[in-house]
Amino acid sequence: MNTVRVWLLILAAIVIAAPLAAEEINTPEPHWRSTADEEIATVNWARISEDAQDVAQNQAAEPAQSGAGQAGDSSQRPPVQESRAPQATQNQNQREKAEQQIKEQEQQRVLGVVPSFNVSYRSDAVSLTGWQKMRLAFRSSIDPVTFGVAFVVAGYHEADNDVNFGWGIKGYGQRAGAAYLDAFDSNMIGNGILPALLHQDPRYFRLGHGSTTHRLLYAAAAAFICKHDNTGKWEPNYSNVVGNIATGAISNLYYPGSNTGFGLTISNGMIVTAEGAFGAMFQEFWPDISRKLFHEDPTHGLDAQQSGTTGNQAAGEQKGNKQ
Repeated sequence: MNTVRVWLLILAAIVIAAPLAAEEINTPEPHWRSTADEEIATVNWARISEDAQDVAQNQAAEPAQSGAGQAGDSSQRPPVQESRAPQATQNQNQREKAEQQIKEQEQQRVLGVVPSFNVSYRSDAVSLTGWQKMRLAFRSSIDPVTFGVAFVVAGYHEADNDVNFGWGIKGYGQRAGAAYLDAFDSNMIGNGILPALLHQDPRYFRLGHGSTTHRLLYAAAAAFICKHDNTGKWEPNYSNVVGNIATGAISNLYYPGSNTGFGLTISNGMIVTAEGAFGAMFQEFWPDISRKLFHEDPTHGLDAQQSGTTGNQAAGEQKGNKQ
């Protein structure tokens, strides 16, 4: 019965999250009217301008009212309407660019197997909308490898018996369901819902250059700091830390009583956060390892491009210093 309850919770979580992944819940860009509306507005203002010019020409025939006609013409057209169409186009271009970058990320896998969807190798990465964050988190949650990892974790706990679900097929099913729910909740809350609500970017932005120590510290810090949408400024990563703790709190619903409690929830949340820091360290150096051992470049030339840009900037600075 407990096994059925655990897997029913999994099904309910997927059913709830799927509509969220298909709905815009947080758009960082301002909401403007459609392109068709903007074109209509532009035509209308053009007509108003032409009417105003006709009035001004008629008034020009009367010297006493000429100055008034000119002043009246300049006040007829609100300047704010002219900026909306370019702004809407810019926002649309940013969303399209984000979509292209997400498609690139969804092809990223360590050793061609383990998904690495929440890692960006780009220095020109743009902010994601809330819908895009939710969709990316949901994509990671339903990946076959995520289910496979849950069954591997269940086998480890079965052998170690560190979670009191019992033995046999029933206990193994409960352990596998609990492990998958942990991963699902962590993905959807820490990489989807909270980043959308708090306007934080859930991705790890690989540094890719500098000393080994600097890159290690940068990767470790990524578990605790993140970029804010659009501004790109670093801030405390509330989404990740709070998401891990919230996941632990939810797990109290399906773990045995000996594996629950407030203290255990907090400690497990911090342990998962620390594990995320080690995962970021691996992601930071994985392209280097892959190129050296397997002669494959997971960044598809982005590392070389960024290194060239950095080298050109450094050369420019040295030239400026000499002058």
